[in-house]
Amino acid sequence: MERFDDAESKVFVPPLELTEGQPPPVAANGGLSYMSFDREGDAGTAEAIRDAMAQMDKGKVQAFVEKLEAAPPGPVETQWGPGFRSADECITQIRETGMTAPEGGLVAPLRYTVLEEPSYIAVSSNALWHDPARTKEQAALRQSEALLGKRTLYFPQVLRDARRIGEYYPGLSPDSPECMDRLGVALTHCESACRDFYDHKEVEGVFYPEMERLLLDFFPEATDALVFNHDIFDMDFAGDPSEDQDAKNPGVNTNYVNLVHNDLNDNSGRVRCRELLTKNLRNFGRTQHYTGAQADEKMARRFMSLNLAKPMETVQQWPFVLAAWPSFADQPYITNYRIYDDRVGETTRFAYRPDHEWYWIPQQSPTEVSMLKCYDSVRDGSVSRWSFHSACQDPTAPVGVPNRRNVVVRAFVFF
Repeated sequence: MERFDDAESKVFVPPLELTEGQPPPVAANGGLSYMSFDREGDAGTAEAIRDAMAQMDKGKVQAFVEKLEAAPPGPVETQWGPGFRSADECITQIRETGMTAPEGGLVAPLRYTVLEEPSYIAVSSNALWHDPARTKEQAALRQSEALLGKRTLYFPQVLRDARRIGEYYPGLSPDSPECMDRLGVALTHCESACRDFYDHKEVEGVFYPEMERLLLDFFPEATDALVFNHDIFDMDFAGDPSEDQDAKNPGVNTNYVNLVHNDLNDNSGRVRCRELLTKNLRNFGRTQHYTGAQADEKMARRFMSLNLAKPMETVQQWPFVLAAWPSFADQPYITNYRIYDDRVGETTRFAYRPDHEWYWIPQQSPTEVSMLKCYDSVRDGSVSRWSFHSACQDPTAPVGVPNRRNVVVRAFVFF
């Protein structure tokens, strides 16, 4: 049951709001938020750690990974078709079988989760890592995280050119709110006045307001837009990439997220929004001053979470790729739990299906902004709930070209 309280010490428990017709997620407790297991203000984190340890004790994940690693060289047969343990093996398969894409498209190796079980990560800031009395929990959680990347395989997928969406959906412009409603992805343009995207203060002072204005222009019915954080992606960055939360400096990501995933789900979309409005929790943008009741009123109307990605230079390798909602609307997502001291965040992963509809933006320029939906509060099936996304290797790119350098901002839009 939904629970509201203005007292910041209370935990907000979201209802599980599945899309109409959507199967239940692959999740703990039937998908119920761990906030439901709050004990003395711990937001259910103790329960999540117990479940993570129980999962390791059962040994199912370990046995699956060992079986995967013991499989003979070559393709690994799965219930959805053959997968590959490395991108190079998958690329070889693409070339040997002569897989082709439509004009402007690409056939690329995408990395999917192949074990439909929830997963757990205790973030590095969690106090348990510094408690000498909790070595058993530390060991179980280290094992859980070590196995996380091993329960994946690469599958060849055809990526369409997102600039040509109108060819696949006649009358639908990729640069339109209708495209976002229908597919969960869209394109737009931005001539930014930000000159140094590695300067987090300039990004927050210049680029955040630009993106908020862009969103309000893009969605004519929107009443408010809040950009709350950003990431810089640069595999070749040579400086100090460290994050500093207190200084609102996200640092630099020197690894791309090479895994099919989404940042939010039915629970965390609503939780993340409310904690920003009422607590400014991990908010790098404009300070918010909502009471619990005011936040509830604002969130009673439609709201959505979006990621917006803008290159710093034309993308030549490691493009950012997006999946369209209709092609996976009837597929259960797999919940990944991120355990903090004060909350249990939820992201999602997905198993491979050959009919997933993927898009990319070939040679994406610095003025092109790709948009993807991470959450939508409308759940009657009339609009997309989210996209999922990944980085991927472009097998057709010349050897030695620069890797992607881009900025990604995250925002909520309110109607």
